This record gives sequence, structure tokens and C-alpha cells, in this order.
Amino acid sequence: MKTVGDRFPHFDLTGVATTGDFESFNQMSFPDRWRVVFSWPKDFTFVCPTEIAAFGVLESEFAQRNAQLLGLSTDSEFVHRAWREQHPDLKDLPFPMLSDIKRELSDDLGILDRDEGVCLRATFIVNPEGRICFVSVNDLDVGRNPAEVLRVLAALQTRELCPCNWRPGEATLQAS
Repeated sequence: MKTVGDRFPHFDLTGVATTGDFESFNQMSFPDRWRVVFSWPKDFTFVCPTEIAAFGVLESEFAQRNAQLLGLSTDSEFVHRAWREQHPDLKDLPFPMLSDIKRELSDDLGILDRDEGVCLRATFIVNPEGRICFVSVNDLDVGRNPAEVLRVLAALQTRELCPCNWRPGEATLQAS
């Protein structure tokens, strides 16, 4: 699995843009921005929309931190769009849902569940230079905490030593 310090893999995927239209996205689609790439197992399921909607609620805070959210699963762009149109919490998502139907990016990242062949609940924070700075992976049945991902992004952006449970605005540690 790709981890901290690795370069995020090159990709060229079709996704459902915020307009609901299909667009192509790649690693250069959001130059000079941090990227938060998070994956989920399957569309039209139960835990997944709770996470996706929670990321959507926090999207403006990620944007204030110069970060682009990118959702990812192995479902097709057609399934993504149908789900967005059908699910009330996903209708107005403020970030793209990428389709990795060939499983190329998911395989490169090492986040495919061995038994199910779908994405685990993985989260990658990637700096503007394309280096992975944070990775978190949950089992299929357990949702993640988007507010914690935002907190970690803020900590990474300080480029300072941040203690346990640090919050933006709090003091960082000084090495002596």
C-alpha cells in the first residue's frame, strides 16, 4: 500500500463533477492545491453516504485550506451520477466523485479489499507536490471521521510539531 512519503500515483479517471456532468480528472487537475482523496466500497450502500455527505458539509473548510476533496470508488461514473440524483444527502455534493472502474488507481494505492475487490475506506492527504502526507484505512464496515481528516490537514500545513489532539489556533511544540 502507498504510504506517507510516497508519490501519489498518476491517474486519469472520469468522474461526476459538481455540476452532475462527466469530466476527466487526473493528478494535474488541481495544480498547487492539497488533495484529500477518500475512497468508499460501493455506491447505494449504507455507511458510505454518511461519510460522503459529512465530507461535503466540511468542503468549504477544506477549500479554505487550499485542499480539493476527491471521492473515489470502483463504481462507474453512471452509477455515481444515479446515486447523487437519488440520494438526498448527495444531490449537491461540492466535490467530484471519481470512477475507478478498471481498479487501476485503487490497485496502485493498494486499497482493494482482498475478498470483495472493492475499495477499503482509505483517505490520503497529498501535498501540492504530489507527496502523500497522511494515510488512513478503515475496514469496510466502519466509517471515518472527516473532521479528523480536516484537523490533520491543518496540522500538516503548519509544518510544525503538533501535539496529540492539537487544534488550529493552538500552540505547537518547540524542539529544544
